Amino acid sequence: IVEMCVRVCLQCFVALCLGVGVMAGKYTREMNEAKPSDSDGQTVEFRIAKLNQVWEKAKRMQLSPVRLAELHSDLKIQEKDEMQWKKLKAEGFDENGEKEAQLRRNFNVILAKYGMDGKRDTRPLESNSLKDHDTKEGDAFDDPRLDKLWNKAKSSGKFSNEELLSLKREFQHHKDKIHEYNILMDTISRTEEIHKNVISPLEGDAKEHVLHQKHTELKQKMKDLNQGFERLRKLSHEGFTEDSEFREPRVIELWEAAKRANLSKDELDSLKEELHHFETKVEKHTHYQEQLELSHQKLQHVEALGDKEHIKRNQEKYNTLSEKTRDMGYKMKKHLQDLSNKISRQGLQHNEL
Repeated sequence: IVEMCVRVCLQCFVALCLGVGVMAGKYTREMNEAKPSDSDGQTVEFRIAKLNQVWEKAKRMQLSPVRLAELHSDLKIQEKDEMQWKKLKAEGFDENGEKEAQLRRNFNVILAKYGMDGKRDTRPLESNSLKDHDTKEGDAFDDPRLDKLWNKAKSSGKFSNEELLSLKREFQHHKDKIHEYNILMDTISRTEEIHKNVISPLEGDAKEHVLHQKHTELKQKMKDLNQGFERLRKLSHEGFTEDSEFREPRVIELWEAAKRANLSKDELDSLKEELHHFETKVEKHTHYQEQLELSHQKLQHVEALGDKEHIKRNQEKYNTLSEKTRDMGYKMKKHLQDLSNKISRQGLQHNEL
């Protein structure tokens, strides 16, 4: 009887622990997934007020669904970085303001990238790289060197249709990198102009250090651009090799950087495996972007017909796809950020040895 009592008590105790564990897990998950609230208790998208202001403004603009999802991912990355910085600042780090200046610069780049910096944008309203078939003949990349190289590669007869699509993605990626560089250069120039006319809390060596860091970042991006163009030039002349490791431009760029970083064979092999996982994530995200674009087109078509039940079903499907695309975009960009930092860190360690 005693033994039976003990067994029953143990079973109750285990059940209670499991129940608490499930409840705790559910509570933690709900807490993590719950949307933040502002000072009035209203549900908002981000935990930082200025990011919510940008998001609300963006929703009123004529951005495509894919572009809006991209902005959301960029703002989530900015939110993560700013929350991390606040924690570091509270612990006494970033005394010279270097990280703070970089965060401010990143935020200004986001505003410029999506046409919300108050400056008249002469670029086309929409630049959707998914629409390969819409590109006009001739000046496809708004850059004389790229256009000349692309037209030469296209007429060379060295590439199959599938290889031409892969090559085109690489050219588009390089065009985007040029765009990012120009935005960063413009942002830094305007920031420095403002600092000349305003009394800055950063004086002397600290101010000089931040300015130096800005220009170092610009020089690195220009170096990356030159290396990227050289790779495109070589690829256009020689074609794809059988042993090409990756297909996605961002992954190829990381792999090329890793090979230049003086890493050991074991480190390169480990990184190669991680990059293959990352490439799958990038391809999956691209697929969801395409599905989101199609879902939006279908929703517009259904709305024009006016069937309320049909509209509701398509709106729900569109909202689900939109949420999923944003979430995947954030995870993909965070993974890209982590991989870039990892390669830089490992390369720096080897160069110091």
